Amino acid sequence: MLSTMMSNMMIKPYQSPIFDNPENYDLDYEDVTFKTSDNVTLSGWLIKGNSDKVIIQSHFGVQCCRAGYTLKGKGMMKGYKEDIHFLNQAKYLNEAGYSVLMYDFRGHGQSETGSISWITWGKEEANDVIAAVDYISKREEYKNASIGLFSICMGQAAATNAFGLQNGLKNRNNIKAMISVQPLDYTTFIKAMGLPRFLSRGAAKLNQKRTGIDFDTNSFMDNVHNIDVPTRVIQNKNDSYMSEDLIAQYMDSLQVEKDLLWIDLPKYKQANFNRFAAYDWIGKNPNAILEWFGKYL
Repeated sequence: MLSTMMSNMMIKPYQSPIFDNPENYDLDYEDVTFKTSDNVTLSGWLIKGNSDKVIIQSHFGVQCCRAGYTLKGKGMMKGYKEDIHFLNQAKYLNEAGYSVLMYDFRGHGQSETGSISWITWGKEEANDVIAAVDYISKREEYKNASIGLFSICMGQAAATNAFGLQNGLKNRNNIKAMISVQPLDYTTFIKAMGLPRFLSRGAAKLNQKRTGIDFDTNSFMDNVHNIDVPTRVIQNKNDSYMSEDLIAQYMDSLQVEKDLLWIDLPKYKQANFNRFAAYDWIGKNPNAILEWFGKYL
């Protein structure tokens, strides 16, 4: 029973509804859908700015969607003290001239699930990042656009994996830069939670039974060296789940121009709050994002 609850918390789909809309920010947008290579239909918003530069935002996993994070339906296990609105960054990016594609990963928001009906922490979702890039690249008005990847937690895991896949993102000349927000793999997360061994093992076995994936041996870290665009990593020093060793390994593995931006946000008693605070921060502190993308796009 406890193992099922833990597994559900980590990989159960559709835990966050679409709770916001670009109209609330006076943004010109289009509702879009597109298909992945394995025939999953993804839903998103294309916020219209200049046709020569596009940011593709990939959100974090499980408790999130393209709109961000909402307290609605989270019960006692809340990730943050308030809703986190990812349209905040879409607004300032659009004001700086960018078009922005925000989409729901499979099993999130209004997108379909794939052949694996559970969330896979970036392994299957890598196909969604590729599909988003392909969708923009094939639209007539954006065929000559430079693309920046704004990749948040599981979004960065999926993007990192996508650089390592055959026919993936590596050597795509239109992708010019990436921002990777708070890299975290499964084993680091479980270790930081401090769960009793019987519980973590039980959840791991159920995760593998449900997905066919051993999360302990399938980490995006194996593909970091395949990233071939300038990458800025943003990490909260006070993130309760963060491993400095993992961040150091990530930075060492990058074989491109790179930058590590440590942010020092207030500490909370709740561990989740300390991690989610950075997701809120990126929507309210445009300089770090605009400076990096502006340098390459």
